[in-house]
Amino acid sequence: MKRNLLSIIILALLVVNIVLSAIMMVTVSSASRKTAALVADISTIIGLEINGLPTSDVGAQTVTMADTAVYNITDEMTIPLKSGEDGTSHYAVGNVSLSLNKTHDDYKTYNEETLATSEGIIKDIIYSVMGNYTMDDARSNDAQIKAEILQKIQERFGSEVIYDVSFSFLYS
Repeated sequence: MKRNLLSIIILALLVVNIVLSAIMMVTVSSASRKTAALVADISTIIGLEINGLPTSDVGAQTVTMADTAVYNITDEMTIPLKSGEDGTSHYAVGNVSLSLNKTHDDYKTYNEETLATSEGIIKDIIYSVMGNYTMDDARSNDAQIKAEILQKIQERFGSEVIYDVSFSFLYS
């Protein structure tokens, strides 16, 4: 008799546990959906993207490979980065390339030969932009850095003939 009564109590507690678990899952999942929707709405309003700038903003022009000329900065660049929380000096070492639109009206003015004479100005822009980032920030914000370098180069030359910046840096 005790054994049957104990089995009935255990069965009743299991049923209560299942019912309470189901109620909890329904309430938690609906609250989770509402929270996710709220976060998505707020980030849309603010204009945030998960990985920095939207990819549509970086290199907004669409240029075919046949209409692209690439200018490579001749020397490997060693750029001192902003000191991070650890207080040690870090550097970015690598190469930078600029993509030019051969069909742009300003291509005759700003072609590879002209950029070779203006390489010092371009390097200065790259140094100033990269120098504002710590090593960790530079590693995680490639698209943002490229967009900022591109914007400053376009502003400096007053032309959008340069439509993309590519680089490969090692950080130490």
